[in-house]
Amino acid sequence: MKPQRKFLLSCIRQLLPLLFLPGMSLAQYGAPDGEWPTYGGDLGHTRYSGLSAIDASNFADLEIAWRFKTDNLGPSPEFRFQSTPLMIDGVLYSTGGSRRAVFALDAVTGELLWTFSLREGERGDVAPRQLSGRGLAFWQEGEQARVVYVTPGYQMVALDAVTGRPVETFGANGVVDLMQQLDQPIDLAMGQIGLHATPIIARDVIIVGAAHRTGGNPASRENVKGFVRGYDVRTGERLWIFHTIPMPGEYGYETWEGDSASYTGNTGVWAQISVDEELNMVYLPVEAATGDYYGAYRPGDNLFAETLLAVDLRTGERQWHFQLVHHGIWDQDIPCAPILMDINVAGRLIKAVAQPTKQAFLYVFDRETGEPVWPIVERPAPAGDVPGEWYSPTQPIPTRPPAYDRQGVTEDDLIDFTPELRGRALEIASWHKMGPLFTPPVVSSIDGPLGTLMAPSAAGGANWPGGSFDPETNMLYISSNSSVGSLGIVPPYPGQSDMAYIQGNAATGPRTSGGAGSSAGGGRTDFNAVQRERPTSSRGRPPIGLLVNGLPLLKPPYGVITAIDMNRGEIAWKIPHGQTPDRVRNNPALAGADLPRTGQSASVGTLATRTLLIAGEAEMTTGEDGTSRAMLRAYDKTTGEELAALPLPAPQTGSPMTYLLDGEQYLVVAVSGRGYSGELIAFRQP
Repeated sequence: MKPQRKFLLSCIRQLLPLLFLPGMSLAQYGAPDGEWPTYGGDLGHTRYSGLSAIDASNFADLEIAWRFKTDNLGPSPEFRFQSTPLMIDGVLYSTGGSRRAVFALDAVTGELLWTFSLREGERGDVAPRQLSGRGLAFWQEGEQARVVYVTPGYQMVALDAVTGRPVETFGANGVVDLMQQLDQPIDLAMGQIGLHATPIIARDVIIVGAAHRTGGNPASRENVKGFVRGYDVRTGERLWIFHTIPMPGEYGYETWEGDSASYTGNTGVWAQISVDEELNMVYLPVEAATGDYYGAYRPGDNLFAETLLAVDLRTGERQWHFQLVHHGIWDQDIPCAPILMDINVAGRLIKAVAQPTKQAFLYVFDRETGEPVWPIVERPAPAGDVPGEWYSPTQPIPTRPPAYDRQGVTEDDLIDFTPELRGRALEIASWHKMGPLFTPPVVSSIDGPLGTLMAPSAAGGANWPGGSFDPETNMLYISSNSSVGSLGIVPPYPGQSDMAYIQGNAATGPRTSGGAGSSAGGGRTDFNAVQRERPTSSRGRPPIGLLVNGLPLLKPPYGVITAIDMNRGEIAWKIPHGQTPDRVRNNPALAGADLPRTGQSASVGTLATRTLLIAGEAEMTTGEDGTSRAMLRAYDKTTGEELAALPLPAPQTGSPMTYLLDGEQYLVVAVSGRGYSGELIAFRQP
């Protein structure tokens, strides 16, 4: 970018809060200077840009500026490309490919400038978080500029942003081994810890989280602990570590009864992290403890599992925390970045942080103190009857905003397109336990209940893409998956696990590792997409799954985008997002039916700009011309009305971003899917 234009844009950026945001601080208001310098646009993950050249009048006519396929950035193509690239000073940076290579492109032409990848051998082959991940972080001081990312084998690498070469003064020749200095013994070759998310860099400190294999079917009640650390961006020196499972004498240790804190693992931060540089606070969305659905070996509330945790940027010391789920047994770990915002509630200016969740609640706090902006009330929670399990008597329920998606399952939620479908849905539901949010799992039985019907499912509600926030209107936008799952546990196969129960189904047996349905990168069953059959039981029941004649058990919509007025804590609008899937629209049981748009079962990344809310579809559908495509859709931010759409060759799998170069606005999105390997597509205004 030319210096004169960059200076002008910087001036405009400084004036924007005065023009559009009276009374607000300058803390979090979107991507600056027409660039996209960090994963969420800014350190508060607003996913907002003040650019306006792309609008309703030209969105449908956007031209493809360039395309970049990632096939050769690894030994084989990748089909789950989740990156959000960065753009600084005319250069676009991303990770991509099955080896998680880093690459730099000319942001105008898409020309490849450099690539880098690390061959990690067996360590990379056995890593729990493989493929390209979600991107990287950028740091600059004077003439120094570097990008930082985490490899599949859990090594942190710093590269010169101009040349792509490792920074020799960082760690050991540019590499910091994240399996070391982890305050616990770990096998450096086979340790089950990694990361899909990006690091985040603020005031010369790199903050990096951790992820593990899927927790529904752990091999053991013992596991690696996902501690969070801060590093010096210049040297790679570890500055601090926060023990997300407290050690003896540390705050919260008493919430792990018995000796459970010593052997329980997980509680990493596999989602994106947010930072307020003015307050020197880091906001950590902590995941669940081992295991996801059976917690008998870790009695107690289990701090800091499933907790929004604020720590000091420089020291890592706890500033405040709020546990969103006590003693989690639903895999409702926090999946996405906390969103920082300055809002006006009843005439009071509040520096707030809002945390979207899988359970479809938005928990909102004063980000300085941790006090809820609106009351969060401890309400009685149902107890279960799983042998040995420990149940929390209450769970925290926000009074505002309302839930942004379906919670719990009742007969009223079941499909009712026709009387025949309704009757079948009632039969299927009768073989399960139904109840409100936080109804516990059951030990699955052929004679019932087969499982607890859980909505949102473990992949439902909000997920890793998170939300967007418009600082001009104080409106938050969140995409969510209105899915249902059957939550049962069963004894493991001999030698599979030392736990008494793991995730499973009495008909099909315990779950095994693998699959592509996990929100965090491991395997889970999507019961809306995969028919699960089971043999006839002793009571003569026929085979059963969570599909009704190939249709989802619950009524549509299957996926929605919701706009929430953050000044009032109220839902402004909600719309189904995504064309009705072909498997629904063309289902013989619905022949002749006038179907509304149902939306699609997915949580996708949104982008808010001055003019539009933008989000792509998560699956392919057949257009009027008979072609198969996904659509990139643009919505009116005030009403949710669809204004325009663009065809994509594959589903959106990474969250979109935008930038300005040479007076033209660009829009970039990562796409991939079954039969279509990872690709970045850049659109520009016509």
